[in-house]
Amino acid sequence: MSIKTESPLQKVMTERKSVRAYDPNFKISKEELEEMLKLATTAPSSSNLQAWNFIVIQDQEVKKELRAIANNQAQVETSSAIIAVLGNIDAYKNVEKIYTQNVEEGYMDESVKERSVANTYKVYPNAPVEARMNIASYDAGLASMQLMLIAKERGYDTIPMGGFDKVKFAERFGLPENLFPIVLIAIGKAAAPAFGTSRLPIEDVTRFI
Repeated sequence: MSIKTESPLQKVMTERKSVRAYDPNFKISKEELEEMLKLATTAPSSSNLQAWNFIVIQDQEVKKELRAIANNQAQVETSSAIIAVLGNIDAYKNVEKIYTQNVEEGYMDESVKERSVANTYKVYPNAPVEARMNIASYDAGLASMQLMLIAKERGYDTIPMGGFDKVKFAERFGLPENLFPIVLIAIGKAAAPAFGTSRLPIEDVTRFI
């Protein structure tokens, strides 16, 4: 059965486009950026370990430095902020804190917590670094998509950028060994319309069994 009415969520999803031209005079407050990130982190994550971290860059001089690291993409400098999404390969070390909070908020009992913590320390420390990076990248991607939809719902525009020098980024922002950069998200108010984009027919990319 086809959908005949557009829901608010569907409207946000179809109207969100990758915007490259931003109003450099438009600013989003730190408080609202924090609100959007808090909502974005309601995304699911492997074992609820939330292997994401964020650096929010609003300082104009720092954004100028970052532009050089990000292949001279103008939106790095003209957007209201750049949100760098990072992955944490040692997110399992937060398991005690996370699952204790789950108990305190009534989502699990103490016995489930203890078993879950034990299983986490049995599996994650022994997993290859590449596997933990893949998990963190996947989880960070879920939070990133939520962030962009939340921004659009509030009337802001975004673009995700994977084209930047990740080694130089890690050096400039002093990332510890357990954190690695995944994507930069520019957020602000569009100064020009985004380009439209097409999608392949769903039957070309889907198989029903």
